[in-house]
Amino acid sequence: MPQHPAIAPGRVAVVTGGASGIGLAAAKRYHGLGMKVAVADLDDSDLDRAAREIGSDGGAEVFTVVTDVSRKEDVERLKVKVYDTFGEVAVLMNNAGTGKGGGPFENYEGWQRVIGTNLWGVINGVQVFAPAMIAQGTDAAIVNTGSKQGITTPPGDTAYNVSKAGVKVVTEGLQHVLRNMPGCKVSAHLLVPGWVHTGLTARQGAEKPDGAWWPDQAIDMLLERMGAGDFYIVCPDNEVTSEIDAKRIAWAAGDITENRPPLSRWHPDYKDAFAAFLKA
Repeated sequence: MPQHPAIAPGRVAVVTGGASGIGLAAAKRYHGLGMKVAVADLDDSDLDRAAREIGSDGGAEVFTVVTDVSRKEDVERLKVKVYDTFGEVAVLMNNAGTGKGGGPFENYEGWQRVIGTNLWGVINGVQVFAPAMIAQGTDAAIVNTGSKQGITTPPGDTAYNVSKAGVKVVTEGLQHVLRNMPGCKVSAHLLVPGWVHTGLTARQGAEKPDGAWWPDQAIDMLLERMGAGDFYIVCPDNEVTSEIDAKRIAWAAGDITENRPPLSRWHPDYKDAFAAFLKA
């Protein structure tokens, strides 16, 4: 399998939200491919545990930095430490995320927390790291972790949907600028995981549901699709195929082009129409 040219032994990967879940799986994989790895997360003890897991097979260097990605000054401090230690960044993975924000008119504090981490964390990462990565003149990649909820925006956690929709837009705009910048060797990629066994349920020791992927499976797909040069990396899982994902996304866009009610996929008047659309 061809790798993205930024992913190579001796080069440097920075992963936010890297102490657990998809971030930890990514950090382990980058390290296993011979890369030096900087892992950022909120909790020092979680970072210590992650560093032991990542570095358990020896090899390239690993270090951790306590970072609140919603605070630009924290991300700037992360950048300074990485460049002072390693002198470059080949892969930046803006992955830190949280949920349980709230509906349209509830839980204002939850909205601030979710938007701060999920959206401003990505904006801060791009604003702080991208200019330096471009200036290196070497092959590099920025991976931002989005969500299908930022595309189809299901009812429920509206704050989370808004944050991940914003990540999609930021990453699309970033890649447009990068590809039109003469001589730029930095690419951007939007990782859109499916149902992944991670976060709170995994920490509590709950068994992985049959329908969910392991974090490593999402990283397998990320690396494969980055190697192919893809921007949108929408992962299926053991319940939802790529074909179903494509139809759900198309239906969501159709709410606008067909002048249907918003979120018509969950509207009782469109239940049968959506089911027929999936089968067509």
